[in-house]
Amino acid sequence: MNNLPRPLRCAIHILLLAAAAVCLGLHFIHLSADFPNNSPWMDWSKYTDEGWYGDAAIRHFQLGHWYVPGDFNPAAALPVLPFLEAIVFSFTGVSLIAARALTVVIFAGILLAAWVLIARHSPARNGSLAASAAVLLLAANPFCFAFTRLAIIEPLLTLLTLLALLATNWVPHVSTLRRGFTTILALGVLLPILILTKTTALFLTPAIFWMLFASTGYRIPAFLRIAFPTVALAATLWDIYYSIGVVHSGHPLDYHYLFSANGYTGISRENFLSVVTETARDGLWMGRILYPLALAAIAIAATIAVASPRRLLANPLIPALILWIAGYTAFLAYHNNLQPRYYLVIAVPLTILLAVVTESIILPCFPTPRARTVALSVAAFAVAAIAIPDARKIAEYVRDPDYTLVGAAADIAAYIRYDQKSDPTHNPLILSISGSDISLMTGIPSICDDFGTLELVDRVKQYKPGWYVAWNQVEDDKMDALSPSYTLERVAEFPAMDDPDRNLLILYKLYPAGSQLPHSGHGRKPTPKRLRTRIGQQPSVEQLRH
Repeated sequence: MNNLPRPLRCAIHILLLAAAAVCLGLHFIHLSADFPNNSPWMDWSKYTDEGWYGDAAIRHFQLGHWYVPGDFNPAAALPVLPFLEAIVFSFTGVSLIAARALTVVIFAGILLAAWVLIARHSPARNGSLAASAAVLLLAANPFCFAFTRLAIIEPLLTLLTLLALLATNWVPHVSTLRRGFTTILALGVLLPILILTKTTALFLTPAIFWMLFASTGYRIPAFLRIAFPTVALAATLWDIYYSIGVVHSGHPLDYHYLFSANGYTGISRENFLSVVTETARDGLWMGRILYPLALAAIAIAATIAVASPRRLLANPLIPALILWIAGYTAFLAYHNNLQPRYYLVIAVPLTILLAVVTESIILPCFPTPRARTVALSVAAFAVAAIAIPDARKIAEYVRDPDYTLVGAAADIAAYIRYDQKSDPTHNPLILSISGSDISLMTGIPSICDDFGTLELVDRVKQYKPGWYVAWNQVEDDKMDALSPSYTLERVAEFPAMDDPDRNLLILYKLYPAGSQLPHSGHGRKPTPKRLRTRIGQQPSVEQLRH
């Protein structure tokens, strides 16, 4: 790509980055809208994760304390995202839009870090077009658009991994003590932050240490002089957090509960092949053109590694990205809970890898300027073939937003507050798997009906919720936990989202077990007029604003 005239290269850079900036700007529009309905990505996080993993920040401002004993308290093990959200909420108040805006800003950081990382390892002397192309492909990717507009953990995990890879580049060949100390300090801090953001970051550490090894000139003694103190610092900081933030604060049960609740494997000797096949096939979620091309780039890099290892080692970013992808793919297969959001952590390195392999390996294979021009034209066509349809899909999502979930949450809150006027002694506390999301959107307090260190039947007895919000039906285990203490009255239902198993939020009022329902039969209290909805009827944007 160095044979392009400088003005033309500058013009292409500007065009690619301007298009990426427009796509990034679209991420900030309609932040309270639903996760795109009728999309290819049926992911449970759009009902739960934004509230669950931000609960500590939400409760800190709404209740005055972040910890609810016996309930689901993931911040004991994963405190980084709620800490950042708490900083934002201190300026904005608790807000769904604020939480999602933070994640979009994190995605902007991903784009910037990806650009810098590619440019640092580019063979181009006049600026890397591959860096600008990768940024555009990421910014225009509708898969990334959907999941980086949710206040979930994966975007932050991805950004921190990119920053760790960049931190290893601060010590080329460990030429000075100052550079070595800077790298030790940066990585020693970033590694525990990564683990405390999401524990699956452990699967990403091989990529980080490979880049550190490459930065020391592939010299084992120099690598060990940096790696040992880095690991020691990281372990010390993590131990300080665990000793003070977990054990001394009285939260070891909550810390270990997160691992017991998620520390299972769905893979076995019998289903190994089918799980691996499904894990690989579901990568198409990331892009039906992008994903096969990225797999081809991995195959090309593997071929080069066998034929000419030194050529591959000349750009250490390529093996590092492959280790990143392989490590997290191994986690996906082991966990065998193939939710689309997990693939966001793979989509970013795959996109970067495609751009880097094209620039560093494929284009240099064409010996003459004319042949390289043809190859560059093919690469430009591929970028356009991916980015243009992807950008159109993002524009469709932005042009036609739905507000069914936030509308249902607002109506649930309005019903509970309306009921409080006539029955002020009834507990406004909600029990629901989506309760934390409802709290984030409305301020109504909640506890979870799924995860928690106390058995649900004991949690219900301890906190005495006044309301239960179910998706589509009351599941048997939930009824078993509620029936010893409560009688349920179905008072309202609100259509929301597109999952056939979760597209109707049903609000139940809870009364002490054995009591006669006061609103049954002719004496039933009427539903407020603004809350009367039929199945399939959605509140308008204008109604939500009022």
